[in-house]
Amino acid sequence: MRNTGDIFMNKPAAGAAHAREESESAFDFDPDVYRTLLESTLAIPWRIDWATMTFAYIGPQIEPLLGWPQDSWKTVDDWAARIHEEDRQRVVDFCVSQSMAGVDHEADYRALTRDNGYVWIRDVVHVVRDEKGEVESLVGFMFDITERKKSEQELLDMQRRLEALSFEDGLTGAANRRLFDRQLKTEWKAACRYGTTLSAILIDLDHFKQFNDRYGHIAGDECLIRVAAALGKAGRRPRDVIARFGGEEFVILLPETDAEAALYLAERCREVIGELQIPHESSPCGSMVTASIGVGTTTPTIEASAREFLTGVDRLLYAAKQAGRDRIVSDTI
Repeated sequence: MRNTGDIFMNKPAAGAAHAREESESAFDFDPDVYRTLLESTLAIPWRIDWATMTFAYIGPQIEPLLGWPQDSWKTVDDWAARIHEEDRQRVVDFCVSQSMAGVDHEADYRALTRDNGYVWIRDVVHVVRDEKGEVESLVGFMFDITERKKSEQELLDMQRRLEALSFEDGLTGAANRRLFDRQLKTEWKAACRYGTTLSAILIDLDHFKQFNDRYGHIAGDECLIRVAAALGKAGRRPRDVIARFGGEEFVILLPETDAEAALYLAERCREVIGELQIPHESSPCGSMVTASIGVGTTTPTIEASAREFLTGVDRLLYAAKQAGRDRIVSDTI
């Protein structure tokens, strides 16, 4: 390795040379002191010769941090090979383009350790030019930002959990009305744009007030939890939304689903609720919990509205109740 003071102060531009002369005069510059300062900091100093793309210097701090010996950092290929494969192309392309343009820059990436782990690094790079303005070398510092990245990730995870909770029904774990309304609006716009169908299923547990009166509200909550779980296993796809609509009502939003497929899923929902065999001795519909279901399908247009569609599905649910409950009523809207 070359002398640290020579490496970092070699071939400065005219202005930099003048500044160095003033600095040396004012502080009685000593290369050994400079080396000590560089090698005692937690940051890892380095210098790359631009013409040969080789390391002129890298601080000894690199070995305790990553495990790779100081003298193993010979070329930029060694640096690139020790970047996590998921970050490598992005970081290399960015740093090369910025360096060629003569622009100071910084990059965050995962550096591989010798024992197959990784450390988050922030590389801060300064481009050194010669008297002609040509790129002569790159000098910089590597900083270990692993703890900072962990804190950022923890904060991001917390934000995601809070967001998920804001869209989740606190009792059943199904989506809540807020999420349903948002997705209905989104899917309605998408269906208008692409001319696809949209279906919705409204499910109301029959005579649920009588259930609560007979078995108590704790049992009623447990019933809702079990029904929500059963509906979640009835055949939903990734874009489908199963939400608690309010009280003992659930709604299922079905993008790109025709009337036949929606009716099939509604029948399956009615079956899985029946398979739970939850006793309901106070129900005129039978001895077990049952459900009335309305199923509506439409091809959205900009002239119509999602609210009107949902009102139409609610009317179908009401028709199922009026017809004696424990049944399905479906139609196109």
